[in-house]
Amino acid sequence: MGRSTSPRAHRCARGPGTFQGWLGPLTSSCGLLLPSSPRCLINRVELSSLSGMGLISATGSCYNSPWRTALHRAYGPWPLTASKPTPLIARVSLPPAMATAATPRRRRGKGPNSDLSRTLTDCTRRGDAAAAMAAFDAAVAGPDDLRLAAHQYNQLLHLLASASFPAAATAARRVFAHMLEAGAAPSEATITSLARVVASDPNAADEAFQLVATMHSTYGLAPRLRSYSPVLSAFRHAGASIKAYAVEAHMAASAIAPEEPELAALLEVSAKAGDADKVYEYMHKLRRAVGCVAKETAEALEGWFRSEEAAMAGKAEWDARQVKDAVAANGGGCHQLGWLRSGPWMVRRVKVGADGGCGGCGCRLASVDIDMEETHTFADSVSGLALERETKANFSQFQVCILCPLCLAS
Repeated sequence: MGRSTSPRAHRCARGPGTFQGWLGPLTSSCGLLLPSSPRCLINRVELSSLSGMGLISATGSCYNSPWRTALHRAYGPWPLTASKPTPLIARVSLPPAMATAATPRRRRGKGPNSDLSRTLTDCTRRGDAAAAMAAFDAAVAGPDDLRLAAHQYNQLLHLLASASFPAAATAARRVFAHMLEAGAAPSEATITSLARVVASDPNAADEAFQLVATMHSTYGLAPRLRSYSPVLSAFRHAGASIKAYAVEAHMAASAIAPEEPELAALLEVSAKAGDADKVYEYMHKLRRAVGCVAKETAEALEGWFRSEEAAMAGKAEWDARQVKDAVAANGGGCHQLGWLRSGPWMVRRVKVGADGGCGGCGCRLASVDIDMEETHTFADSVSGLALERETKANFSQFQVCILCPLCLAS
C-alpha cells in the first residue's frame, strides 16, 4: 500500500491484515484504537493468532513524546525512542470471547491404551495380578481396539507367573491368544512365562512341555534352560519319570546342559520311581557339574540311599581288576561300572574340620583325584599361563610333564 502525501490522511482496514501509511484514528476489528498524530508513523500492523491467543503486532516509530507516553500507559512498555525511528512491537491479548479456541497439545506417548500401560506397570511393581487382569479384561471388553506392545504382554504374563492368582493358567492363555490376534510377535520370554504359568496347573504339565518343545518349529525361537525348568519341576511333583526323561532328551537335542536344580529334579523323580540306573547316571552328572550341592539336593540324595530300592540295587559279584583299571582310567575315584554290592546304606551327616579331618570316620583327606578330562583342562591352563612368560621354544614340554609325569623318568 502506498504512503499518503497528506499528513492527516489515513487508510484503515478491518480484520486481520497489514496497514501502512500515515495513520489517523485506526480501529481494528479486534478493538484496538491507535490515536492519530502526524508524529506517529506506524509502518505495519498485523493481527495474528498463536496457540489460541489473538496477538497484535505493530512495527513503526513514534516521534511525539506525549503520544509515546499515552501508548506506554495504554498498551504497556513498548520499545519506543524519541530520537531515531525504532521498531515498535505491540502484543495485545484478546478477550477470551474473541480468542481462537486453543488446540490441546497431545503429550508424547499419550495413546488410547496409555492408562492400561500405566496400570500394568503399577500392578507389576505391587505384584497385584488380580488388578492387572481386571484392567486388561475391561480394556478388551471396551469399545476401543486394544493393541499393546509385545513387552506389555510379556509383563502381564510374567506377573501371572510370579504372583498368586486363581485360574492363572486360564488367564495366561487368554492373554497369549489376544497377543497373537493383535499381531505382536512372541519371544522366548513370552513362551517361557506362559509355560511357567501353565505348568503350575497339575493337569497341564504336558501342555507346558509342548509349548517349549514346539517353540522353535512354531515361532522360530530357541529355548533356554529357564524354559525347561518349570516343566521339569511339574513332572517332578507329579512323579512322572518317563516324561521327565523326555524333557532331558529334548534339552540334549537343543544343546542345553542341565544344572543343579534340573539334575536334582531328575534325580528325585528317578529315586521315587526306583530307577537305580538313572539315579546312578544323574549322580555322576551332578558330580561333574556341581562342586557342593544345595540343601534340597542333599535331601534328595539322602532319600535315595535310605530307600529299599537303593539297598536292593547292586551287583553281587564283580571283577576287582576291572574296577581298579576303570578307576585309574576315569580318575576321580570313580569306576562308573554301576552299583557294586547290595545291602542297606549307612547315611549320616558329618562335619569336616579345618585340618581336613572327617568327623565321622576320623580320616583325613590326603589328595583330590580328578578325571582325565579335568586333568587335561588343568594342564592346558597351567601351561598356557607359563608360556605367556617363557620365550623358549621347547617349553611346551612342560605340559607333557604335567600330563605324564612318569614319561620323563622312563
